[in-house]
Amino acid sequence: MENLNTALLLMVVGMATVFAILLIVIYLGKGLIALVNKYAPEEVVPAKPSATHAPAPVPANIMAAITAAVTVVTHGKGKVTKVEKI
Repeated sequence: MENLNTALLLMVVGMATVFAILLIVIYLGKGLIALVNKYAPEEVVPAKPSATHAPAPVPANIMAAITAAVTVVTHGKGKVTKVEKI
């Protein structure tokens, strides 16, 4: 019985130690993130002006392949309404 008590005590101490170390890691990580965000914020990249011209049309063979793939995947219930090249 003494061995069981020693084993349980050792298990509780080990689990408490792991829990405490994980809490330390979490709070140090949060602190590091806060410091980095405060002293080295991410650079703001200005947005590119949107192009005034319309996107290039999708070739007919590619549009046919896309439509066929949608038809096969949706068993004829799907419909392609718009395809844009990004």
